Amino acid sequence: MSLFNMSEKAYLLLANGQVFEGRSFGAKGTVIGEVVFTTGLTGYQETLTDPSYYGQIVTQTFPLIGNYGVNSQDNESAKSYVSGYIVREWCNAPSNFRCEGNINDFLKEHNIIGINNIDTRCLTRTIREAGVMNGVITTEDVYAKKDELLEQIRAFSVRDAVKNVTNTETLTYEPEEKKYRVVLFDFGYKRNIRQELVKRGCEVIVVPAYTTAEEVAKIAPDGIMLSNGPGDPAENVEIIDNIKEIEKLGIPIFGICLGHQLMALANGGRTEKLKYGHRGANQPVIDIESGLTYVTSQNHGYAVVGDSIDPAVGHVSHINANDKTCEGIRYTSVNAFTVQFHPEAHGGPLDTSYLFDEFVNKMQK
Repeated sequence: MSLFNMSEKAYLLLANGQVFEGRSFGAKGTVIGEVVFTTGLTGYQETLTDPSYYGQIVTQTFPLIGNYGVNSQDNESAKSYVSGYIVREWCNAPSNFRCEGNINDFLKEHNIIGINNIDTRCLTRTIREAGVMNGVITTEDVYAKKDELLEQIRAFSVRDAVKNVTNTETLTYEPEEKKYRVVLFDFGYKRNIRQELVKRGCEVIVVPAYTTAEEVAKIAPDGIMLSNGPGDPAENVEIIDNIKEIEKLGIPIFGICLGHQLMALANGGRTEKLKYGHRGANQPVIDIESGLTYVTSQNHGYAVVGDSIDPAVGHVSHINANDKTCEGIRYTSVNAFTVQFHPEAHGGPLDTSYLFDEFVNKMQK
């Protein structure tokens, strides 16, 4: 059940001048962002609280969103980082034993401007064919100021993303039985990365993105986790230079998503922006060594160029089964491995959670 006829009009204006008329939900106002789509059937609350979506207007391709409500347990971070939210239909009568509220109130609470009752299938096709593009969601009359908005849209870009999502203080999380100590770099990390480590007996020390190698050495960890995060990886010059110094500590490193990209850049690799990225919980990834294909959860608009990795440094370990882009690297020059997808995968498939066990084994050795 939706409230199409009980809400005021809202508009989505794309950089190509195309306008989608719909209905407002969530907060009201005007917001600019990069319009992307995610194919997940579930996990919308995790999507809304994933810092990797900073600066982006997220489109859900699944037509009904909000049917199991929201709760206080499934957030991946303390707030929502999406710029705007687009759905075909939102459910105002959710049903689930864990439900504590509906998605409309959740968006209002986090001041996220949403639009519903638009043709999300048409919008997704547009993005797939033309590539991701900037856009505006507004509850004002878009036609009265279309030219002005188009100028703002075309001038917009996502900048200083990691700087805007990383925590500025160091936080420690203790397991019931401590076996290892892990430094988790917060480039915009998801809570479930931390939880996967804690439940494996790791004391997790979450540090700001710009923590130096010298500061890490003082903590004396058994392992280092480079987290996911938003934005263009190549923009993070200071962090990339810092990773080069962190590698010299000889401590096992595990990188996920942005961490995977930054590690590659620190070792002479290159990254490229994908036409429309990989976002959803159904991305097939091939493990080259075993030949097995895993279903993975992903959220990224950039990828490492596999051929840019020097064979003397490392080799591509995983590839995307759809477009053959690099999904993982195992390093031989340093004690590290990284993946583009999310092995913690909440909500999503748990096929690749074994990678956390591999990281623990490296620390044990």
